[in-house]
Amino acid sequence: MKDGWEAVIGMEIHAQLATETKIFCGCRAEFGGEPNSNTCPVCLGLPGALPVLNERVVELGARAALALGLEIQETSIFARKNYFYPDLPKGFQISQYDKPFSANGNLTIMTADRDEHGHATDWHPMTIHIQRMHLEEDAGKNVHEGLPDTDRYSYIDLNRAGTPLGEIVTSPDFHTSWQAYDYVNHVRRALQWVGASDADMEKGNLRCEANVSVRRVGETAFNNKVELKNLNSVRFMQKAIEFEIERQIAAHESGEGVSQETRLWDEKNSQTRVMRSKEDAHDYRYFPEPDLQPLQISAQFIEQVKNEMPELPDAMRERFIEVYGLTYNDASQLASERSLADYFETTARLSLNPKMAANWIIGEFTRELNSVDKSAKESLMTAEDLAELLKTIESGTINNNQGKEVLLEMFNTGKPAAAVISEKGFEQISDESAIEKIVDDVIASSEANVAAYRAGNEKLFGFFVGQVMKASGGKANPKIVNEILHRKLTAV
Repeated sequence: MKDGWEAVIGMEIHAQLATETKIFCGCRAEFGGEPNSNTCPVCLGLPGALPVLNERVVELGARAALALGLEIQETSIFARKNYFYPDLPKGFQISQYDKPFSANGNLTIMTADRDEHGHATDWHPMTIHIQRMHLEEDAGKNVHEGLPDTDRYSYIDLNRAGTPLGEIVTSPDFHTSWQAYDYVNHVRRALQWVGASDADMEKGNLRCEANVSVRRVGETAFNNKVELKNLNSVRFMQKAIEFEIERQIAAHESGEGVSQETRLWDEKNSQTRVMRSKEDAHDYRYFPEPDLQPLQISAQFIEQVKNEMPELPDAMRERFIEVYGLTYNDASQLASERSLADYFETTARLSLNPKMAANWIIGEFTRELNSVDKSAKESLMTAEDLAELLKTIESGTINNNQGKEVLLEMFNTGKPAAAVISEKGFEQISDESAIEKIVDDVIASSEANVAAYRAGNEKLFGFFVGQVMKASGGKANPKIVNEILHRKLTAV
């Protein structure tokens, strides 16, 4: 960012709650399907059709609010947000306005500056104020490509109309695009962790919008803001914010100024472009939804949801550090995704070696997961199987390199460790008398090298290790080989 300027950024996240049915009717809330197949008179906005609130929406909304540190309000009111757009069949959206479902949250995230390659440096905590998370229905979808005559027509798919959303709105607390990037990733993880939302941006069940303005350093007044809309990946969002900051600074310095408007990110040309002028709240003519009673939330309901919530990532990370003796970085990586954390805990408990379990899961196991774009819960190799493999390595039955080869086969086939080790003939020789015999044979056949080693050429030790391993077919336990060789070669 140019010296003398600062960005002021507020974030809005629309998270589709992970219900089986829509918010005000019984239609399936699922991704895909034939266009307009998951619709009924309620979500089509037909005359006389009345909404009925889905109780599961309230439960998942409460989970999301608690995971983000928000206060759930005793009373919230649904309102009509009036605007016309082709994918909004009623001509209004049922949302919430002055009395939202939850409000006033403080969320601490970890964020970092980035170098020119986007690599994180100097991670540190940052506290964000979340103004509100309200419940609302989603609109449908305008389709502009992939169908006949899209140069002349747009098509409307209303399968998404009526799916439940939690809209999460922050104060303008961000000053860099990377802070916004880290915040959205934190929220995605938290919502997935508690089961409130799948938060899959590719499927559109998590969408983010950024409100961006710039001002001179030291100024307190806000300049006109631009809303960046329809950002369907966190990386695109970061790039769009970065471009918009530079565009606005240039506009202010040239005297052109910045209009309050909504802009889209054009990935092909790596720039934002105007979509429409930006509305203010009064343009939507909010008024209470007459067909829905105020939503009353009891303290007992909130307590019940709290009791059913899983341990949250930050608390789990601290417990991993305290109980298992892990580093902050290792604990953070293992607690980054719930199924990976569960996989680690099972492996650590069964292998009786938490640090070894952490090293293998963060290293070899995660590498294989990433190569096939799967989560730990989708792995053919169970945590129980990995624990058995680690105990086999620790006992000296196989060595580390063999263990890596065995893990790869287990990961690809789901076979247990013992079966793969047997198939590959990797059973390690740990019988000291058997290894001692091999060592004696090697020493007896290498008198010149023995004399040179005893004369001070210690580099020859590796030669003897190699000869023993070769004679044992690579099966001799390296630790025992080293111990016996050292004892016999130094004996006079």
